[in-house]
Amino acid sequence: MKYFIIVLCCFISFFSQGQITSVYEKYPVFEACTSVEIGELPKCFKEEVQKEFLEHFKLPEIVTTDKYEGSMNILFEVTEEGAFKIIYTKAAYAELKDQVEKTFEQFPVIAPATYDGKAVYTQYAMQIKLPSLTWVTTEIDAKNAKKPKNKLEAAAMEYDSLVNLGNAVINKYKSGLNIPFSHQNYAKFDYNINVVGTNSHTAVKPYNYSDVSKYYDFEVHQANLKKDKSSWFGRKFWNEHLVEFQGNSYWFTADIVADLQLGKDVQSELSYTYNNTRAINVQGGIGKKINFSASVFESQGRFADYVNAYAESIKPDGGNPAIVPGRGIAKEHGDDAYDYPIAEGYISYRASKNFNAQFGHGKNFIGDGYRSLFISDVASPHPYLKLNTSFWKIKYTNTWMWLKDVRPEATVDGAYGSKYMATHFLSWNVTKKFNVGFFESVLWSNDNNRGFDVNYLNPVIFYRAIEFSTGSRAGNALIGLSGKYKFSDKINAYGQLIIDEFSSKDIFGGEQSWKNKLGYQLGVKYYNAFNVKNLMLQAEYNQVRPYTYSHDELLLNYGHNNQSMAHLWGANFREFIGIAHYNYKRWYGMAKLIYGQRGLDTGDGVSYGGDIFINNDLRPSDNGISLLQGNTTNVIIADLQAGYLVNPATNLKAFINVTQRSFSPENVPADFEKNTTWFNLGFRTDLFNNYSDY
Repeated sequence: MKYFIIVLCCFISFFSQGQITSVYEKYPVFEACTSVEIGELPKCFKEEVQKEFLEHFKLPEIVTTDKYEGSMNILFEVTEEGAFKIIYTKAAYAELKDQVEKTFEQFPVIAPATYDGKAVYTQYAMQIKLPSLTWVTTEIDAKNAKKPKNKLEAAAMEYDSLVNLGNAVINKYKSGLNIPFSHQNYAKFDYNINVVGTNSHTAVKPYNYSDVSKYYDFEVHQANLKKDKSSWFGRKFWNEHLVEFQGNSYWFTADIVADLQLGKDVQSELSYTYNNTRAINVQGGIGKKINFSASVFESQGRFADYVNAYAESIKPDGGNPAIVPGRGIAKEHGDDAYDYPIAEGYISYRASKNFNAQFGHGKNFIGDGYRSLFISDVASPHPYLKLNTSFWKIKYTNTWMWLKDVRPEATVDGAYGSKYMATHFLSWNVTKKFNVGFFESVLWSNDNNRGFDVNYLNPVIFYRAIEFSTGSRAGNALIGLSGKYKFSDKINAYGQLIIDEFSSKDIFGGEQSWKNKLGYQLGVKYYNAFNVKNLMLQAEYNQVRPYTYSHDELLLNYGHNNQSMAHLWGANFREFIGIAHYNYKRWYGMAKLIYGQRGLDTGDGVSYGGDIFINNDLRPSDNGISLLQGNTTNVIIADLQAGYLVNPATNLKAFINVTQRSFSPENVPADFEKNTTWFNLGFRTDLFNNYSDY
């Protein structure tokens, strides 16, 4: 009940210009208030607090130097003895918090509040606008100032111990909660975590807030973006989570999530494209070690023709018409659209600063680039268990995943084929500039009803040895190497090498063996490019030889739900990517250009190595296998997006986007439409990457 009154009084103070009705007998009394009537004590108390604060508070120089404009929230207590005590201060600078502490230490001891004639402690919250030092609101906590006398009375007060103070953001940014992974979102702090000398490990995504907050101050960023809104609707729409609760050992937020888009594929016969996603996202923490997040999405949409065609080309067995790329299996919605519900969530346990475990249903990514040749987030969400262990200059990540093969040939009695993937990734900061990473993964299926093979639970053993001991055809093991070098604070280079079916004789034999299944990535990032703050430029090259990620056993391809678990183009391709990200306050822009070549199948029953789901025994020969063999196709994709960050707390954005795509196979059907111009605008809560560049 006590915290309900905090919220209630916040509304009362807003609507009635500070006229507050107390429910306990008497407010704390300053010496200057001893002669006023009891009904005027709240007003006098407020005035005296403001007077004392302004008399002793000194604005830190950094606030003036940075020309900071924002506010700070202070929660304080008047004890049973009448002393002032700070509970917490929410402010953009540590100097502000220190100055608040010093200011309240100089407050006088006053007559405490009383309830039923007995002295009790009371708590108060105030918000102060900076740099003007003017009061925005004063919120009063009254009735539950009474302390419980025994356990029975405490139990009766338990329900009312929920707090809604809007300060959940403080715990969130120190927690083991994941930062929603989108490339545009991560570009905001990518520079900070890549400064020369930091002991950060940047390949494994999504990141935890607690890891990134060592290098990037989320609270300052939020404060700089905050709009001065006093109404409930204004604060919730522009600055805050819809629901925020916090107690001494827990916090909780809930939001309505949306992805509402309306667009036009210029070359399509469809009158318009659209996406209509509504969802609820909840997140929170219990104690200092446990965090959780869950989202339930309900979506309908139809897209540009090339997206619809791809979604239907990977449709599952059983009659459903499509799989929406990156999301999940879709059913029909009307005559020409899809309905694709999905749920994601996880529980995160941070046992110590060195160890974090997560179990959930979602996606993971390993790499410093826009693409990943190890593990990417282009496929549908799936169950996973992930362990992160950090010590010294090492970060070691183990991930176990449960995947599905939904093709007709993998379906038995209506049940899709099940397979499992386990990965190790060891990241080592060799020097303050150079990082190296070692990757290995293995896929296995439910052969002989072995289910989840406990052999692969060992977090340190080499999977290649396990694959051999359990039967070389019972698993598909890959190994990889990554690296990153920081030339300066502004420029770093990165790369990956993936090896499937490692055989030195076939790789270096010079006969272009089909077993020469290699892929590599080279990239560079340029931060604050050309001395333009918050402009990040990125260039990346990816190349993967034919048959990489494929297998001659039905289920042992490197895929899930008919989508690749690595690069979304599968194999037998090369591509160059150029990306620019820019942020200015709440405005942002992104430009992306992709030029690539793919070796597609020709439809003659032969596998040319681009489709990882086709049995690689259907190859045309064992040797003489060349990159881009088959139906060589040129792909050019230009993507331009501009937007406005509506709510930084929820990452809700308003945006406009245009995509130009050219798809040019050598062997082109007469009625083939190779060009697409797609316009889109809408509102989107940016919680994940939404790829359409295939």
